Amino acid sequence: MSKKGQNNYFNMFVDLVDYSCQAAINLHVTLNNYDPNALVDTMALLHEIEHKADVGKHELLALLAAEFIPPIEREDIVAIANEIDDVTDTIEDVLLRIYMFNITEIREDALKFSTLIVKCCEALKRTMEEFHNFKKSQLIHNYIVDVNRLEEDADKLYIQAVHSLFVAKDMSPVEIFSWEETFSRMEKCCDACEHVSTLIESVIMKNS
Repeated sequence: MSKKGQNNYFNMFVDLVDYSCQAAINLHVTLNNYDPNALVDTMALLHEIEHKADVGKHELLALLAAEFIPPIEREDIVAIANEIDDVTDTIEDVLLRIYMFNITEIREDALKFSTLIVKCCEALKRTMEEFHNFKKSQLIHNYIVDVNRLEEDADKLYIQAVHSLFVAKDMSPVEIFSWEETFSRMEKCCDACEHVSTLIESVIMKNS
């Protein structure tokens, strides 16, 4: 994990979001090249990313515990780290649901969702890369808006995707339940990104 200077939490936040981006790309590639027989190995790879993210978060919190005067309030640093961690966790949870429900074929709406999840994480990373300069940045507010817009797109997609399940003529109740749960988890990935961006916006307002 990159640490330029003793208290460079902003770089550490970027690193944590990068793990979220890696997880999102992993999910996207998995769904676009879906092989149920390879799912266990894919889950192991995604869990390794999630584990590295956990280690990074613990390093950040350990640094904070020894810090005399952090650049922003301690509780905000802890909250941001936890919210970013939730993003990576929710992405891993999608793949776990697909495995637990023994889904054998990927629906087109799931591919649209994975694309949105990648875009949300990328927009969140751009936000975090500007966070260190939040008092002067002309870009960070636009990036926050991008995350919010993508989350709204995910809300719309969720409604459409679930509707398509209940109008389908060839789906069993078990298949409908499995996909409704999976779509819900995918929508939560974008919600988690928005939670981080909303928290960043609040910290900016508090420190401006």
